[in-house]
Amino acid sequence: MNERDDAHWFKSTDSGDHGCVEVMFHGGRIGVRDSKRGVNGDELWFDQHEWDCFLAGAKRGEFDQPQH
Repeated sequence: MNERDDAHWFKSTDSGDHGCVEVMFHGGRIGVRDSKRGVNGDELWFDQHEWDCFLAGAKRGEFDQPQH
C-alpha cells in the first residue's frame, strides 16, 4: 500500500535526523515503515487487533532490548 491522498505517515518528534519508525492509519489497517527509506522501503501492515496487541506488549516492556 503506498501513499494515499486521504492519509499520511506519522513519525515521532523524538526521531530527529536519525530516522525513526513511521506509522499510517488507513482503511482500518495500520502501516509501519522505516522513515529513512520512505516510499522506497518496505511497509508492514497490521489489522487493529494485531496493532493493539503490539502496543500493549510494548507498554509492558515485552519488546525492550535485553540487558547483558
